[in-house]
Amino acid sequence: RIVVKIGSSSLISEGKLNKVRILDLIKELFILHNNDVKPIIVTSGAVAVGAYKLGVKPKDIKMKQACAAVGQAILMNGYESICDLYGLKCAQILVNHDDFEDRNRLLHLENTLNALIENDVIPIVNENDALAVEEIMVGDNDTLAALIAPIVSADRLVLLSDIDGLYTDNPKTNPNAKFIRCVNELTKEIMSYGHDSSTSVGTGGMMTKLKAASIATSAGIDMIIMNANHIDRLHNAYNEEFDGTLFRASKDRMTSRSHWILYKTRPHGNVYVDFGCKNALIERKSLLAKGIIASDGIFEAGDVVNILYNNEVVAKGIVNYNVYDINKIKGLPSSKINEVLGYKGKSVVSHANNIVIIDGWCNYEL
Repeated sequence: RIVVKIGSSSLISEGKLNKVRILDLIKELFILHNNDVKPIIVTSGAVAVGAYKLGVKPKDIKMKQACAAVGQAILMNGYESICDLYGLKCAQILVNHDDFEDRNRLLHLENTLNALIENDVIPIVNENDALAVEEIMVGDNDTLAALIAPIVSADRLVLLSDIDGLYTDNPKTNPNAKFIRCVNELTKEIMSYGHDSSTSVGTGGMMTKLKAASIATSAGIDMIIMNANHIDRLHNAYNEEFDGTLFRASKDRMTSRSHWILYKTRPHGNVYVDFGCKNALIERKSLLAKGIIASDGIFEAGDVVNILYNNEVVAKGIVNYNVYDINKIKGLPSSKINEVLGYKGKSVVSHANNIVIIDGWCNYEL
């Protein structure tokens, strides 16, 4: 299975939908499909093409939502008409971030996507911008594609962009920038190459693509950044003749639960810990009340929070208490919890199995 993300800058030409580009994309997916590769598309372009149709430049959220509603219909009509030419079936899937965060909704999303794929239907996924507000938005489709890839058990993610791949600097401004063909590990140096290069119609720069690489590779999925101008070579994504930069899947693949906690949830608050507690967490031990200094935010038992030491996030975890109870039991030994709260509670604030350590800023900051 392959997830292919195509951005607005690759789909929109002078404000209008570039149907020739969609034709080239579907032709490549047809070739892959005939070689027993199941494609999934993550597409951008709804707001831009809707704005062109309405003759407006949306500045506020309600107008962007209106443009998205108009543009999504145009976008899907373009995909469906061209899929028909190749005898392919497609379906529209619109999501927001809370579809990933809620485990029940995530399961339904997974079931729907897999049912479509198993019936030879190409899912075409986009953010539900017609209803999205900042609190529930994924924000960019590079990240969205990386979140979709593990759900459909993809073994390769391809980000089609307006750049050939990863360079040591922005090649549009630095002629001495060197092209990187393959990345075996996302190091701090590699992440430093992510200078933003957002286009006039797109929202993603190189940093969003590197963050997408972190999400995908940690789930055991290879990722390629390639230029949409070479879309006719997309069918080479599974051989050594591919164009672009290959990010190899991590050898230390995260569990699906840890991946969900780290990448698919947004923290509802913060828990601040002392030095000893921080070291215990790094050693994969549970979070105890004794090591907690303070907590803030609005969260309930079962929510995900950031765990911080010295105001730096060291982990994310699912807590067994709400913010008010944690502030009551902070600094106390586990034996005192029931007495202070007046009910029988958990001996740990967060179990080690529900905590994910942030081992380097390059795989976080979503």
